Amino acid sequence: MTERVLTVRELNRAALARQLLLEPKRLSPTGVIERLAGMQAQWPPAPYVGIWTRTTSFRREALERALAQGAVVKATVMRQTLDLVTPGNYALFRAAMSEQNFPWETALAKQLAPALRKLAADGPVRSADAVAYLEQHHALRGISARRAWRAARACAHLVHHHETALWQARPEGRFVLLDEPEALVPVVARAEMIRRYLTAFGPSSVRDIGQWGMLHAPGIKAALELLEPLRRFRDEQGRELLDVPRAPLPDADTRAPVRFLPKWDNVLLAWADRTRILPEPYRKRVIRVNGDVAQTFLVDGFVAGTWRAEAGRVVVDPFAKLSRAAAREVKDEAARLEAFLAG
Repeated sequence: MTERVLTVRELNRAALARQLLLEPKRLSPTGVIERLAGMQAQWPPAPYVGIWTRTTSFRREALERALAQGAVVKATVMRQTLDLVTPGNYALFRAAMSEQNFPWETALAKQLAPALRKLAADGPVRSADAVAYLEQHHALRGISARRAWRAARACAHLVHHHETALWQARPEGRFVLLDEPEALVPVVARAEMIRRYLTAFGPSSVRDIGQWGMLHAPGIKAALELLEPLRRFRDEQGRELLDVPRAPLPDADTRAPVRFLPKWDNVLLAWADRTRILPEPYRKRVIRVNGDVAQTFLVDGFVAGTWRAEAGRVVVDPFAKLSRAAAREVKDEAARLEAFLAG
């Protein structure tokens, strides 16, 4: 049976629908983060803007409350980047990423983890204090101590203090102890992680899955066997795309409103081939050599320019001349964003 070929526009509309960018939903911050399989949090305001653009009636205090209550944690997960995830997804993703040669899987990290959990048992631990502890008690020095701290704290399930994820974040490195996650079978956890990825970002290729989760192909393929039956498609280059049953595939001509995205939004990073949302001519203007990812806005579903906040105003920099109707819609959405940033 010939597999259906999905055009770039069809893939774009699928991504927008699953990412809540076609039609905002009335969801709690925890609900959004769960649905999107985490939200990038390297820049503290990013998840706030990311939730605002995807929901109705979002208030910053709602996310800050979820962080303070531990319903959302800021942790190192996919691609070794900082994300906001629910504790359940944290446990699932960390189990799925085991056996994948991440730094927290080294023998040294595992050896140091119990001591760091004990160190953090009485309250938050500062990076400087933890490095000093490793130097004094474990014969590590300088950069070796700092590297060991970064790997071992992840192995020990020390996550960033919630105050580092507030809108007005306290940036100093403080880490708190998370309850030891439930032990899960790695390949089963990997299958569930991939299912959640496809629900949020599919249809996608094996290479796309590896790009998002920094997972190795053999581990992905073993997990995919547990997910059958999957839907299978091809893209216009003939690459196989996998998807979960019944996930939305809107028509290519479905209207896509203007949307503003924060720095490092995962919708720009979740595929090896990002052209379904980021046109190739603009890629280097959005994803910089130093790893920075610009704040962007979408017109007709695709990245059309960048934006910045300047003296209380949202200033846009389109990559090409906008139509009169698109320019008006960008202006109206920028005004909404200004009100949110000022609030």
